[in-house]
Amino acid sequence: MKRRAFITLLTGTAVWSIGARAQPADSRRVGVLLVYDERNQTAQALLLAFREALERLGWTEGNNVKFEYRWVGPDTGRMQQAAQELVAMRPDLILVPGSSTATGLLLQQTRTIPIVFVNIVDPVGQGFVASLSRPGGNATGLVNLETSMAGKWIELLKQIMPRLARLAVPFNPATSPYADFYLGYFRSAAPNFGVEVIAGPVPDMAAFETFVAAQAREPNTGFTPIPSIFMSGHFAEITALLTRYSLPGIYSLRAYVEAGGLISYGNDITDNYRRAATFVDKILKGESPSELPVQFPTKFELVINLKTAKALSLAIPPNLLAVADEVIE
Repeated sequence: MKRRAFITLLTGTAVWSIGARAQPADSRRVGVLLVYDERNQTAQALLLAFREALERLGWTEGNNVKFEYRWVGPDTGRMQQAAQELVAMRPDLILVPGSSTATGLLLQQTRTIPIVFVNIVDPVGQGFVASLSRPGGNATGLVNLETSMAGKWIELLKQIMPRLARLAVPFNPATSPYADFYLGYFRSAAPNFGVEVIAGPVPDMAAFETFVAAQAREPNTGFTPIPSIFMSGHFAEITALLTRYSLPGIYSLRAYVEAGGLISYGNDITDNYRRAATFVDKILKGESPSELPVQFPTKFELVINLKTAKALSLAIPPNLLAVADEVIE
């Protein structure tokens, strides 16, 4: 994180702490269930983007809103405990960023307290909402990626790696209950590019390394992990492993590419956090989540690590370099 942004984050955190000491009697209360470690700077920056957007809509901590945070990391047991604690507080609303698992646990605890999810996959298929246009219950929010993105990832990797013949697709069963939706799209799109899909369940990083080592024995193999809180929580280890085995990977988040991965294509997750503030604003003003349509991403970004491409002896086509939002050299 740049120094100016880091100072802004520290300043904002200090202001929030001061504001939390004295809340007006009519302050609205919002629970926030975060499946990240509190020291995670990326998560803190995303939360800051949400808070700033909410403030622009007139909601300021210390004035008319108070936040109850639960930083639980990826542990399901801690998620369940935090979900129970937040529901017991009877807040006006609960925000749950980046986790289908945490969203599901909250919905097991309450069908009345409004829930706004951010950056999850297939809320209809997972039973969180009745439909995208009419959620029909107490939950609504923003989808992270359409599972049809699987075809785009194969297409982009094939452009960079024309000999691509095998695509290894690891997934964590616990944190990606929607994995079959992605795999269906991978398998339907792959024959169009002459690619075989090899799916692999990886419950932990030891299993992930075993899977990588096995796939690295076969030539012309690429990687793309199915997005989940497990994968994003281990992005640095994942990119380090693929670098060690000289394997090209395409990812949904730019953080992988900044850590040394080859290429990423996905939505701008910060923008989704800002847009989540609109849902919170409307619900706190009396609108029902059952009537607020689930929204899809509107901003996408392509990031390429040219240094990694050179290390893998891969040439990035000029047309991709021309449309990339960022090229790391």
